[in-house]
Amino acid sequence: MKPVIVGLQEKYPEIQLESLEIWYNQTNQQRFVEMSRQYATNNAGIPVIFIGEQVLIGDTAIRDRFEESILAEKTRIASCNISPLTPVAATNCTPAAPALTPQMVVVPALVDSLNPCALSVLIFLLISIAAAANRRRILVIGGSYIAAVFLFHLLMGVGIFSFVSFSGFSKVFSLLGATLAVVLGVITLSDVIRDRETFFLSVPESGKGLMSRYIRIASVSAAFILGILAGLLGFSCTGGIYISILAMMSQSMTMSAGLPWLLLYNIIFVLPLVLVTLLAAYGISPEKADTWRIEHKRFIRFVIGLIMIALGVVIFLGWFG
Repeated sequence: MKPVIVGLQEKYPEIQLESLEIWYNQTNQQRFVEMSRQYATNNAGIPVIFIGEQVLIGDTAIRDRFEESILAEKTRIASCNISPLTPVAATNCTPAAPALTPQMVVVPALVDSLNPCALSVLIFLLISIAAAANRRRILVIGGSYIAAVFLFHLLMGVGIFSFVSFSGFSKVFSLLGATLAVVLGVITLSDVIRDRETFFLSVPESGKGLMSRYIRIASVSAAFILGILAGLLGFSCTGGIYISILAMMSQSMTMSAGLPWLLLYNIIFVLPLVLVTLLAAYGISPEKADTWRIEHKRFIRFVIGLIMIALGVVIFLGWFG
């Protein structure tokens, strides 16, 4: 294909063609995955040319259609009055979908951070040690639990995001994420409206006994294991909003671009845990935090349900890619 491409470059010197080797170069491999996702192209072979809005895969397509694609792109650029950059992500002259904003991460993360699942486990842990432990021990044990919760959710997000990015299934994942968000949101609202005592999206009874054992041990290592268990067993009630955010990110971001957003989300997610630990360490009874949790859990669940449904609708409507 090189002689064909060189010949067209000489005929159309204004074309800006960048040739990327993807077998040995990991950076180029990542760019190839990103562009395949951007152009909704699965299992693209080599050689492949991305030009404007078109993808030419294989010798025949490049030989037969590359020149007409160049001419079509020149016409499109002239009609849209844009610079001839390749690739151009917009369709015709339609503006690109809006980028993920800090508000779209911060607000859902704040709501998710008040989810009773991870918070209640920490409160029970602090209640078990508050009477006998000094301030330093409360901070260390609470910090161990919080670190485990943070690492679990961060690594879970990185794992899901990486799989989606490298598999090229971002569109499918976004639709699955949107569907899951709406379904879980409806279930949550249904539990609140029916005034159920036990919520469907909660830590399973089989896991509560296991966590109670580590609460009674109340050591630093036990608190860390407890944080992992709380993240794992409670992901059904804390994961709906998180997966929705990951679905939006997967459509328009690389792993390197998405990592700061994942860090921001998870830092916000553990802020109430940090606050409760500090309050317990400096003399505020954990029982008061538990009373607040019980009094407001239905309202919090209601808001969480609304947020999940809203995020699902946003993804379905394509407002973020």
